[in-house]
Amino acid sequence: MGAKTFYHALFRKKHFDEDSSLASKLKRCLSVFDIMFIAIGHMIGAGIYMLAGKVAKDEAGPGIILSFTFAGVAALLSAFSYAEFGARYPRAGSAYTYTYVGVGELWAFVIGWTVPLEYMIGNAAVARAWSSYFDKLFGYPVRNFTLNTVGHLSTNSEFFSDYPDFLAFILLILVAIAVSIGSKASANLNTGFVCLNVLVLLFVIVSGLRYADFSLWSGTDENGRSKFLPYGVSGALAGASNCFFAYIGFEALATAGEEAKNPRRTIPIATFSSLAIITVLYILMGSTLTLMIPYYQIDVGAAYASAFEMKGAKVAGTIMSIGALAGMINNLITGSFALPRGVYAMADDGLIFSFFAKINSVTKTPLNATIVFTFLNALLALVFDLEALVEFLSIGTLLAYSMVTACVLILRYQSAPINGNEQQHDNGGTLRSWVPFRKFWEDKPAGLSIKFAVVTLIFGYVWIALAVRLGLLNTPWGIIMVSIGAVISLLMFLFILGHQQNTLSTYFKVPLVPFIPCIGLLINVFMMVYLNYLTWIRLFIWLAVGVLIYFGYGIRHSKEARRGVFSVDIPQPRNTKEKSRRYIGRWAELAPANGHIRGKNIVAFLLSFNFNSRASLRSPFFVLFPCLFHGFSAVDGTI
Repeated sequence: MGAKTFYHALFRKKHFDEDSSLASKLKRCLSVFDIMFIAIGHMIGAGIYMLAGKVAKDEAGPGIILSFTFAGVAALLSAFSYAEFGARYPRAGSAYTYTYVGVGELWAFVIGWTVPLEYMIGNAAVARAWSSYFDKLFGYPVRNFTLNTVGHLSTNSEFFSDYPDFLAFILLILVAIAVSIGSKASANLNTGFVCLNVLVLLFVIVSGLRYADFSLWSGTDENGRSKFLPYGVSGALAGASNCFFAYIGFEALATAGEEAKNPRRTIPIATFSSLAIITVLYILMGSTLTLMIPYYQIDVGAAYASAFEMKGAKVAGTIMSIGALAGMINNLITGSFALPRGVYAMADDGLIFSFFAKINSVTKTPLNATIVFTFLNALLALVFDLEALVEFLSIGTLLAYSMVTACVLILRYQSAPINGNEQQHDNGGTLRSWVPFRKFWEDKPAGLSIKFAVVTLIFGYVWIALAVRLGLLNTPWGIIMVSIGAVISLLMFLFILGHQQNTLSTYFKVPLVPFIPCIGLLINVFMMVYLNYLTWIRLFIWLAVGVLIYFGYGIRHSKEARRGVFSVDIPQPRNTKEKSRRYIGRWAELAPANGHIRGKNIVAFLLSFNFNSRASLRSPFFVLFPCLFHGFSAVDGTI
């Protein structure tokens, strides 16, 4: 494989037409409510019961309602991008598929390889939490029986748990069986648990507001601090960064795009509806907690249960426990639903083993992927202590959010066919007349400058975020870093703004482009920079394993390679005369009828040969002849 062919293989994109984007081996049976409840179920887990107490006590006080509001807006910025892609390309791969369409195969594999690990670790952690919570309610009979029968698995290990958690193992197997029965059945099961959980939350809100004391929100304390914002606005913003992770999970609905009825309408509606419902519930829960008791008296480990106990309402605490268990079951159902579908999407494209692309003829679900990855999932929950890996859950999701948002920018400024005619394109991606140095980019393919601008914009964001993260704002070097990052980011934003957007009509489009995607990218970059450096090390180790699989298997078995012009394999003729005839014939197939030579025809012609063969094209004559035959006068360089 030549260097240029190798480059195009890494960045070849997945293409859909109007019909193929809706075609699916899976069964389209999910309604807008089913999809919406998948997202709610993934977001409404045990996090609300634990996260609210920590943020309210240590960071925001009653201002937690502002923290949830800010976090909801930040999540909405990424949700816009998912809604647009979910409407345009309703496929099971979610962020993986959107990246494949937007920036190419290598980056798609990176996202596709990372997100399933997120679901596996998340499911395992939730299963262990459910097991521990359930065991605690009855006095730890499961733990005691396991220790007496099996003994300790590890007594002083950073990675392995104290004892094998068979309850978590069995729970994951049972949930996977329920999910593998069929998409509609698992959606109905998830909907039932979501309704139970929402009812518990509403009970907590109504019961808690009976004890509301609004004096806890008004006035100042003995130190002169606002009771509503005891840590100031900066505290509410710091709380928002933690509250943002309570919204992670809305993207799970995108994995159901290939099983949704009328997905181009369903996905956007379900995305925004689920975020709105969750935000309202989170704000009401935060309000209830901080109106019941002073924020500094909150028990972080059991915020709501302890608050009700302080008010003498023990029954409400028991109901809270039921809600927490139901919420964790929701997490497991939606996580177990999304995990095999992400794997299936990659396998269906040929990037990982085709075994995982098999669809069961009865259930119409990716059963092989479900079985294998559920076993790996259950094994993680059985033996590993996942506390050290909890932070690892966020990095893959934030990476996916950032990539999908960047893809919206890139695709919005690519030229698009006019009225579906591939021979005529609009002026998307071309520069406006007021942009300086316009002539430098005029002879470049439309949209190429946008890719350069987006990458440079992210680079500027990283410089700013690093200066803030390292606490350098009060130092000369920090001021220089922020200044450089701000100038780069502003120039690239203006440069993007100076391009024409395409006129492609889609079912939903992100509004206010490039403002919303650029702000969303900034927020995601800041959150990734604030993650622990060990999280990045673990990510790179996991990606190194994935890269070996991609270059050992995926790059050679990619279905896009077999569909695209760069994978054309010309049967090698035995003599020069036949060789010339076949090469010229190949060029005649690629060249347009009007004799105009386009850049993609030249590249396709040159890269359509098997360069590893001894009969490879070596004479310059065979490269120049087709060009001379048609003339260079019409070469336009369009890719």
